[in-house]
Amino acid sequence: MKVAISTAGKNIDSLLDSRFGRCEYFQIHDSESKEVIVIENKGLTCSGGAGIAAAQQLIDENVDVVITGNLGPNAFKIIEKAEIKSYRCENISIQSVLEKFKNNELEEITLAGPAHNGMGH
Repeated sequence: MKVAISTAGKNIDSLLDSRFGRCEYFQIHDSESKEVIVIENKGLTCSGGAGIAAAQQLIDENVDVVITGNLGPNAFKIIEKAEIKSYRCENISIQSVLEKFKNNELEEITLAGPAHNGMGH
């Protein structure tokens, strides 16, 4: 299973970034191979549609699960349509996020968060 986590950093001690579309990186942890890859979020540099770009990027990476703070309406629709499960977590270390996920302690995201409509920089 491939688990993508929105984050501000590249290692296991980095904190989860609650901003899905505007996080700096996604860490993708493969529970079977134990491989971890870190990709730069393409949505970060978008003037608009950051959540859409980020969601499509994770679909292209064939992830099974997304863990973040919130998903805006567009990202939520794309993730849901791709049958990717999404979970909400607070800004804690990636190590702690993975432990909570493994222990079924995360809340599934079943409704979209507020729209951000091109917040930009």
